[in-house]
Amino acid sequence: MRHFLSTAILVGSLAGHVYGHRQPVSSPHDQAPVRRKTLGFGPRHPHAVYHSTPYTIQTNGFTPQDPYMEPISIARVFIDDVLSTSSAEGLSYKIRDDSYTDKSTGVTHVYVRQLVNGLEVADGDMNINIKDGMVISYGNSFFKGVAPAAGFGHPVNFSKLQDVRVEACKDAHSLTAPTWNQDGQTVLGSAQEPIPAEFLKTLDNNCRTAFSAPEFSTDDPADVRSALLQFMHTATPNAKLAADIENKFEEYAEKLVVAPVHHLTSNDNEMHVEFSIDSVPDAVNPVKARLAYIQVPNAAGDATELQLVWKFEVEMEDNWYDAAVTAHAPHKIVSVVDWAADSAPIPAPENVPATYNVFAWGVNDPSVGERSLEKEPYDTLASPAGWHAIPYAHDPQSTNIRRKGGDFWRNTTTTWGNNVFAQENWEGANNFVSNYRPDAGKSKVFDYPYDPKLTDKADGLEEAKKYINTTVAQLFYTTNRVHDLFYRYGFNEEAGNFQQYNFGRGGRENDGVIANAHDGSGYNNANFMTPPDGQNGRMRMYLWNTALPFRDGDLEAGIVIHELSHGLSIRLTGGPLNSNCLGWGESGGMGEGWGDFIATTIRSNKEYSDYAMGAWAANREDGIRNYIYSTNTTVNPSVYKTLDKPGYWGVHAIGEVWAEILWVVSQRLIEKHGYSESLFPPTPREDGTIPPGDFYRTAAAGKPLVPKHGNSLSIQLVLNGMKLQPCRPNFFQARDAIISADNVLTGGENFCILWNAFAERGLGSDAKIEGQTPWGGGIRTNGYAVPAACQVDDSA
Repeated sequence: MRHFLSTAILVGSLAGHVYGHRQPVSSPHDQAPVRRKTLGFGPRHPHAVYHSTPYTIQTNGFTPQDPYMEPISIARVFIDDVLSTSSAEGLSYKIRDDSYTDKSTGVTHVYVRQLVNGLEVADGDMNINIKDGMVISYGNSFFKGVAPAAGFGHPVNFSKLQDVRVEACKDAHSLTAPTWNQDGQTVLGSAQEPIPAEFLKTLDNNCRTAFSAPEFSTDDPADVRSALLQFMHTATPNAKLAADIENKFEEYAEKLVVAPVHHLTSNDNEMHVEFSIDSVPDAVNPVKARLAYIQVPNAAGDATELQLVWKFEVEMEDNWYDAAVTAHAPHKIVSVVDWAADSAPIPAPENVPATYNVFAWGVNDPSVGERSLEKEPYDTLASPAGWHAIPYAHDPQSTNIRRKGGDFWRNTTTTWGNNVFAQENWEGANNFVSNYRPDAGKSKVFDYPYDPKLTDKADGLEEAKKYINTTVAQLFYTTNRVHDLFYRYGFNEEAGNFQQYNFGRGGRENDGVIANAHDGSGYNNANFMTPPDGQNGRMRMYLWNTALPFRDGDLEAGIVIHELSHGLSIRLTGGPLNSNCLGWGESGGMGEGWGDFIATTIRSNKEYSDYAMGAWAANREDGIRNYIYSTNTTVNPSVYKTLDKPGYWGVHAIGEVWAEILWVVSQRLIEKHGYSESLFPPTPREDGTIPPGDFYRTAAAGKPLVPKHGNSLSIQLVLNGMKLQPCRPNFFQARDAIISADNVLTGGENFCILWNAFAERGLGSDAKIEGQTPWGGGIRTNGYAVPAACQVDDSA
């Protein structure tokens, strides 16, 4: 019997950040194949722009301001200048409070949300990057038309959007599927065959449920309940529940408990119409609902109109959705993003460093090294209190723990701390506080055996459970190391990182990573859910039944790093409070690609090697991607136009191409600047300053620290580029943001190295795409040209 793609493809995206979607997923409880249903699609914004150089911004008429002027004030002048081109009434904006100044680069990242008639335009985003009085780059997807009349008004004509979706369904039939062997593993590199009938049936069912669902409505056009039940009918993976909602709509509507949400403070221009809705079928927490506008294509498809929608935040067992559903009946889902991707000084806690028997940092998996005893290597800047301390006020367990007097810190002896809560999740549920995790006692020595025995497949799960202490300790160690590394490259509190307590350094708190080992919701996969800053990220790591004994994804660092990189890229792109910027198409694909690139860079060595993703867990030498990552075009021929090939429609395949391009870029930087044996910057001095050592160049006062070596520099430029790029970026915009990041960091000394490296894989200055669609379609042309300043005169 053949098994097919593990992630159900929904037209318009193939989204959902699920690692290794080419592997079949099955339940540990019944061993039956399952698919995690995920929705992800939305309208294209033909008017959206991204300008990545100050020159183009000045050419358009905006001149630099006084370098001593407050960046937010400069942003207001700039926004007013942009909005002055429209004389329509009712258009305004708010500067989001997740805007911040990056202390390492001096760039102020200002995030702006458009308001129309006092309501947010949910996809009306502007990100403005300012330094020394100058707008150095910006992205803008503000609505440009005439504001509709305030109130519920009338619905926008949906025929154009519906036509686009119908074409998407048709286009999906041109895909080809990988060949699978009898064990359910992909046989990549072999001749591909048409998509099997079973898969097409799944695809067609998703098309029908998403775009042709039954229509629900009540007598009140402003009743939020019918729109929410319309979404839940589509979103639930439970066909019986969907039918029940359809047959008993009024009964389900009556059960919903709708309560208004009151705001103590408000923007003068902003109107809040928000509700909390409880007893929602298939939701695990109350649903947040608010009125907003969203942009949909006009009849010609060359501009957008505004549609009044209900915005829902819906947390389910396997999904965490941010959805926009038309406020008018018949209710239609316009866009949906799945966030699941498959102070005052405080005294420091008394800290007894822990010890872990783990595959140490840089050892990717059991096939390339042995375990070793490692002293808790927490970074004193990223994790000042260590990995096993958490303030009582921010501790989800504190209600069940007796607090000593006025103690601020709780010191733990388990895999529970300020950055990460690691535990088993055999039941596959959302509960985590009371789940099992190892307790190492006062010594905090997490030293456990790992020697799984060969068993029958039916006994594989029970054998793996014997080593849960080893597994959870490893997951805790790797996740904390990644937290500290990302912090040192700029993913800090203000940028939206994951911590329960932020040490008075900005950002929103109470969002440490919930890291579940042996998650009972599947096999042969992993995923990460990224809500906005201030809500816990959730990572689910699975066992892999691709070999006997079963292999544990928690022990393959590349998989863990890939998943944590979703939280990084989603929080940095478009700002910490907007988790909807990498939902589908090229932007969603790059979300996958950054994870592969960062994981591969972390495991790399000074002596160059090619690397596969997921090779150990999947028990496949070439891993779970179409190609291993290599600078050799015979080994990995991926170029920009590869995205047009059959089978490259989904976010993981798109991500492979982006990761390969970044891998080539990083190797060219290494050729120029050399290689650092450690990606971790030096420990800060007592006064908080960072010694350059052999890691950073010596920087002039007030200038950003610049990594000396190519591999560390490439990581820095990629993260800085995420901060500069617009919401919903494409390959061109992400490329330009990295080049802009180098201009900010080094004055542009790597301008030609970067352009030549991108051009090597078809993403040169003359690359183009025609007929681009939101889900990643279009006709691409490779570009191998570079700017004139980088062209070599062969006649000289």
